[in-house]
Amino acid sequence: MTFQGWILIFVFVGILLALTKPVGAWLFALYEGRRTPLHWVLGPVENGFYTLAGIDPTEEQSWRRYAVHMLLFNFVLMIFTYAVLRLQGLLPLNGLGYAGIGADGAFNTAVSFTTNTNWQWYSGEATLSNLSQMLGLTIHNFLSAATGIALAFALFRGFARREMQSLGNFWADVTRVTLYLLLPICFVYALFLIASGVPQTLAASVDVMTLEGAKQTLALGPVASQEAIKMLGTNGGGFFNANSAHPFENPTALTNLVQMLSIFMIGFGLTWCFGKAVGNSRQGWAILAAMLVLFVAGVTVTYWQEAAGNPVLHALGTTGGNMEGKEVRFGIAASALFSVITTAASCGAVNAMHDSFTALGGMIPLFNIQLGEIVIGGVGAGIYGFLLFAILAVFVAGLMVGRTPEYVGKKIEAREVKLAVLAIAILPLCILGFTAVSAVLPAGLVSPLNAGPHGFSEILYAFSSATGNNGSAFAGLTAGTPFYNSLLGIAMWLGRFFVIVPMLAIAGSLAAKTYTPQSAGSFPTTGPLWVGLLVGIILIVGGLTFLPSLALGPIADHLAMIDGQLF
Repeated sequence: MTFQGWILIFVFVGILLALTKPVGAWLFALYEGRRTPLHWVLGPVENGFYTLAGIDPTEEQSWRRYAVHMLLFNFVLMIFTYAVLRLQGLLPLNGLGYAGIGADGAFNTAVSFTTNTNWQWYSGEATLSNLSQMLGLTIHNFLSAATGIALAFALFRGFARREMQSLGNFWADVTRVTLYLLLPICFVYALFLIASGVPQTLAASVDVMTLEGAKQTLALGPVASQEAIKMLGTNGGGFFNANSAHPFENPTALTNLVQMLSIFMIGFGLTWCFGKAVGNSRQGWAILAAMLVLFVAGVTVTYWQEAAGNPVLHALGTTGGNMEGKEVRFGIAASALFSVITTAASCGAVNAMHDSFTALGGMIPLFNIQLGEIVIGGVGAGIYGFLLFAILAVFVAGLMVGRTPEYVGKKIEAREVKLAVLAIAILPLCILGFTAVSAVLPAGLVSPLNAGPHGFSEILYAFSSATGNNGSAFAGLTAGTPFYNSLLGIAMWLGRFFVIVPMLAIAGSLAAKTYTPQSAGSFPTTGPLWVGLLVGIILIVGGLTFLPSLALGPIADHLAMIDGQLF
């Protein structure tokens, strides 16, 4: 590890902390439905959409109506994308003449982008036309991100409202987030990327001469516009197979820093927005503090392991850290930091291949996903996932002090705890269940490129990434088979919507409750003790659930490496 590497990490965190309140204030304005400086330009667009769609943005919805509208919206978008991918060969803007995608591949991709997972079994530049990238995928990058933020707003209202049966209006929340947050930032962001050398064109390719005098065809397309929302919306799906390791997606150290910042920016802001919504900013800062404890610990372990390198190679006379699978223009520190950021958020973009990390260096990104990507998390999904653990934490605290647990003025009773456990349990059920099936069936065992514990890690990472709606891969699993396309697609859908529905039920239950003022017997939920309890509950639940599988995969891989054996 180097001093310069730690400076990068501290500067990264410092910039985000400085952005937390301004971004949070903008989010809070959207949460409340207040006018912003952009309304004088975009207000007519918003109102025109409501008129065209026959929507009354002031009409309040119960948690059930909110959930039904959200599910129908996402289901229709999924079917639309499936049709675009299947009919790709007949549609325009297909300069390289790509055929339509097969049924299992189109199903996997449509579910993947609908659920904000953006898992990619294919090489984007060799499989998808420009129309499919723009119409089939980028539309989801905006709307799946907006859906996540809208759902976070609904949960905030559950905590903030008193004796009410409604959580807001799904259509108004999604529209405002898209128009006044995601689109304006991405417009400026895309211009920055274009100025930095990222392509933005409808041309499908360009022919260039190599140094040897041969002709090479380079794939092009509207990369900058997709790259901007891919990062800001924590989507992660790359225009190119190499994702953010590709120079057309991430050309410089500056673009790399901006991409990392944009992955976390909205997640940081949502913690402040939550504190403001419940009338106590310290609640938001406490949540962010717990997230940062987990994040910094993960970065430390990953950076330490990657900087230490591989002892087997050291014994052969090769010194230095582990540069395998990393871009020289980023180096070890920026690659390790990016890997933890992208898995702490549900982004999945990569600037290095996680399959080439050391065993423990690759275990931290895997464990981040298995925790539910609540460490900052995806846009909206991180904060509402974290609040589910907060409900468990106050329940445990209530048992310790011998009274009904309370959180931000709401009593947490049996219904909320049961729903929180149900939402949290879907991840290990899918991750471990599907991994077990794939690790014994012949159709699952033909895809890992490595044997032994590393091959098991490749399978475990795939289902962790799919169920956690991350989308990154260990890059050692041939996943584009009917078996994996189907099973991973199911895991993505369950991991997204089987968490959301119980969460909305919790929000509806909380909104109907009265406010309970804090008393001398209340457990404080803003100080170091609360932060420590939150971190402890998260690690205990994650550790007890996933430690056996991690022992079979990356931990066994690490012990074998120390013993001089590589898989």
